Amino acid sequence: MAGQATGQTFDDFSGDAAARWDYVADRVMGGVSEGGAEIAGTGENAVLRLRGQVSTDNNGGFIQVRRRFAQSWPESAEGLSLTVKGNGQDYYVFLKTPDLSRVWYSYRATFTATDDWRTVQLPFAAFEPSHEAMPQSFAPTAVRSLAIVAYGADFEADVSVKRIEFY
Repeated sequence: MAGQATGQTFDDFSGDAAARWDYVADRVMGGVSEGGAEIAGTGENAVLRLRGQVSTDNNGGFIQVRRRFAQSWPESAEGLSLTVKGNGQDYYVFLKTPDLSRVWYSYRATFTATDDWRTVQLPFAAFEPSHEAMPQSFAPTAVRSLAIVAYGADFEADVSVKRIEFY
């Protein structure tokens, strides 16, 4: 991915996408949220789907599907463009860089997933640090993890992502 021009695809969920993405829930920390993630469809019709019940009980409150990677994102990229569909709820994109001192730290931006496919643009400048002790900004070339996250409230999650691109 190093040196890619903007407009390039980060993931279209084709090929062996299930091996690139991992499902994680707050149960790893004692929470009670439950759900799962899958790659539905194949080829051009492949989508990443995250579903489940998010619960803030027992200090919980998230389910997510995450991709870790080693390649640098394009230096010229200004943000991410996601083609999404869902159940009208707000969802997050969490980005992580290697210099974050706590595993729960991330840079976060939100989007609403409506019941029709639409493209949302998330400028890197709109991603906010999750904690005041973090650096207030990040270099997109330093990002090494991206997660689609249902977070922070009690609700039924159902979000699908067809494509993630740089712009």
